[in-house]
Amino acid sequence: MQRIDTEPTDGDKWTDKLVREKLAEKNRRLKKLREQLEEKDRELAGLRRLLARRHVGAESGVRPENIVWIFCTGRSGSTWLASMMADMEEHTLWREPLVGELFGNLYYVRGSDAHRRSAHFILGRHRDAWLGSIRSFVLDGAAARFPEVVDGGYLVIKEPNGSIGAPLLMEALPESRMILLIRDPRDVVASDIDANSRGSWRDKKGRVELVDRQPDFIAEEKANAYVRYVGNSKEAYDVHEGHKVLVKYEDLRADTLATMKRIYAGLEIAVGEEELRRVVEKHSWENIPEEEKGEGKFYRKAKPGGWREDLTPEQVEIVERITAPLLREFYP
Repeated sequence: MQRIDTEPTDGDKWTDKLVREKLAEKNRRLKKLREQLEEKDRELAGLRRLLARRHVGAESGVRPENIVWIFCTGRSGSTWLASMMADMEEHTLWREPLVGELFGNLYYVRGSDAHRRSAHFILGRHRDAWLGSIRSFVLDGAAARFPEVVDGGYLVIKEPNGSIGAPLLMEALPESRMILLIRDPRDVVASDIDANSRGSWRDKKGRVELVDRQPDFIAEEKANAYVRYVGNSKEAYDVHEGHKVLVKYEDLRADTLATMKRIYAGLEIAVGEEELRRVVEKHSWENIPEEEKGEGKFYRKAKPGGWREDLTPEQVEIVERITAPLLREFYP
């Protein structure tokens, strides 16, 4: 009688692995679809409440004093901070609307002094008129996208790549609250260079620059962007008379809970300590899966001072020269 081999072959093992991978991918898609459906359900519920309020003539807008801006530059930990705040009760997150880029780039980059004095430039004379338009643009956009906030709660706006427009936004919405998030520019540039390397998370999204060929050029470009975004954010912070708090990424990393307490105390928003503990634990560096951390990943090091290992002496000199005024003030 012919013997039948019941041991799995390499082909069987490969097939099983392929099936498991396909099942895992389907589960990920199902999870994403469930999250999208839940988000749509929340939007529908918010819209129903909004329509009910309008039916009885109640106020239907987002209260500007309930808006919390996070201004900084990219790769400063704003995703981490915003995620923790978004998980707080009665908090909703608006991820990078780029409204600051829309108006800030036009005003500060495209618009010259002559433009700003002109009666024809849209952000020229009649400042009160166009500031009012910026105010309505933000509030109407927020109410349309996040109707659940109309009933109360806080809208956290993460705006790292729109921070160039921070002075205009805070002038248009002086009642709103502000967080100025600072990180050592050398670590910011080191993280940006890594993000633009071959095989990085940006490269996989088709957004990589030629850092492999021009790392010093990228260092200069990112240092200039740091000055533009953080400089304008600091300008807004210095003149803002409402609730505000300045936070260093390094402090947030060293003692997250204590720093979160200080943030909410500065913003004068009452929160429970146990709730803060919960979100801090949930979003801790240690709870990020190991396969999602490391070189070339979105979550890279979370190690203040890592620039000493990552940047060449030439790149350090470039960053320190360009960002010198901010370095002296925040990292003497």
